[in-house]
Amino acid sequence: MENEKNKKDLRINSFVYDGVVKSPNRAMLRATGMHDEDFKKPMVGVISTWAENTPCNIHLNDLAAIAKDGIKKQRGWPIQFTTVTVSDGIAMGTPGMNYSLPSRDLIADSIEVAVGGQNLDAFISIGGCDKNMPGSVIAMANANIPSIFVYGGTIAPGQDEDGNDIDLVSVFEAIGKWNNGEMTEEEVRAIECNACPGPGACGGMYTANTMASAIETMGLSLPGSSSNPAATGDKLKDVFEAGEAIIGLIEKNIRPRDIITRKALENAVVITMALGGSTNAILHLLAIAHAAEVDFAIEDFNEIQKRVPHLADLKPSGKYVFQDLYNVGGVPAVQKYLLDNGLLHGDCLTVTGKTLAENLENVAPLAEGQDVIMSLENPKRKDGPLIVLKGNLAPDGAVVKVSGLKQRRHEGPAKVFNTEEAAIEATLNGEIVDGDVVVVRFVGPKGGPGMPEMLSLSSIISGKGIKVCLITDGRFSGGSHGFVVGHIAPEAQDGGPIALLETDDTVIIDQDTRELTMKVSDEELAKRREKLVLPLLKSRGVLGKYAHIVSSASKGAVTDFFNRNPFEEK
Repeated sequence: MENEKNKKDLRINSFVYDGVVKSPNRAMLRATGMHDEDFKKPMVGVISTWAENTPCNIHLNDLAAIAKDGIKKQRGWPIQFTTVTVSDGIAMGTPGMNYSLPSRDLIADSIEVAVGGQNLDAFISIGGCDKNMPGSVIAMANANIPSIFVYGGTIAPGQDEDGNDIDLVSVFEAIGKWNNGEMTEEEVRAIECNACPGPGACGGMYTANTMASAIETMGLSLPGSSSNPAATGDKLKDVFEAGEAIIGLIEKNIRPRDIITRKALENAVVITMALGGSTNAILHLLAIAHAAEVDFAIEDFNEIQKRVPHLADLKPSGKYVFQDLYNVGGVPAVQKYLLDNGLLHGDCLTVTGKTLAENLENVAPLAEGQDVIMSLENPKRKDGPLIVLKGNLAPDGAVVKVSGLKQRRHEGPAKVFNTEEAAIEATLNGEIVDGDVVVVRFVGPKGGPGMPEMLSLSSIISGKGIKVCLITDGRFSGGSHGFVVGHIAPEAQDGGPIALLETDDTVIIDQDTRELTMKVSDEELAKRREKLVLPLLKSRGVLGKYAHIVSSASKGAVTDFFNRNPFEEK
């Protein structure tokens, strides 16, 4: 049987190197270690977002080496690549944050270039941070060759002097407490030095853990991969088994677009709502749907939000970290609970070659007595925590995360800023008071450019305990909490209504009516529009390119010819 398997030609693309005419091509490949027998093996890319500048990715090169061993065991030929990455946590509140979201599409493009340019038959992508994970999946959909995503895993929690779990967001919030006189500089430093104890992505239900859970539930990762922490034997097992499994995908000719269906995307949204995931998931899932050419729009999120409760007591709006979920059964146990209660589509194909329901047949339920995941009968919130708002301030939509919020409606005067830095300065100087609506605009996909996250600002506001609402055409980190509204579309740079808003205008945010409006008459807005002068778009380098081609946030902030002609060749 093994001999028969070895005789089967599993190559999808790399057969182009066969024949006398391709002798020069093979000559170069021989210099990489290939021999006659290797040219008949499927060439499998092992692509990681390894980088030394971030704990999220610093261990990925080691994981890639283990994945290669799994590929070799199944008689494939592994070829390792790396791509760029940006650490949001390190870039936060600096000019580097403008490069974060553009890196998603750059990563997707670089992976597609690598696998396409080298005629690879399949690939494994190993990622560990907010943008390189959806970037990997976008590449999977665009390349559409057998592929598996492996998450590098969550970081273990740090501990403060009292033994309480802390993480990166704890440090950001400490700044607000320091500014408020509630913490000394030495106390802030103690949290800084203990918040991130090793490798892995930020530990709460922030964007990395959100996207890992969504990608697994979509069927693109092996079961359990999303919740296995970085520094565990289970994570080493993940990558080795992915190396083995990729050859099975080639044999069965299962490709990403066979897996990324509308039902699979709905499953991804369900797990995101149940776990209390990041607002960024909406942006990324829209981009993935676009890459896979699946009909999925921002309005679809509200339909799922109405019927899926928020169950997870995870940071930033709960008390537990993601590793705690791993300890009580992980994402598969949550999936099983949701499936058993009719909230997931069990018939979706996955990278195991089986359906989601088949993968979950022998999964143990959530640990008895655990309180990380609440019951459907007594949820943290009876519906999902991510809501799409619309109104005269956001005609194309905006996104609010309301987990942990008792406040259903906020009406207050706007305090308008054209940069996050100006808003932070005003907050630290005491100019922002209870009841305000803090507005940060001209920081959208085009205006940023790059749609920077407002974690520094939101954390300072939270740390100071100011009761305000924060709205922006930029983004929020998965670590942001409180009454925060992002992704306002159209953005200010496109002449969206947020560009017409003035300080002291009354703004209404209502999660029940799904409303984001300003009390300004159409006549007054028309007068303001006549006087509106928009800043020039950035015109140089990566950010200049991005600003000129990126779509609206309501469409996923994609960069690959969003206005496609459906009659053109796909």
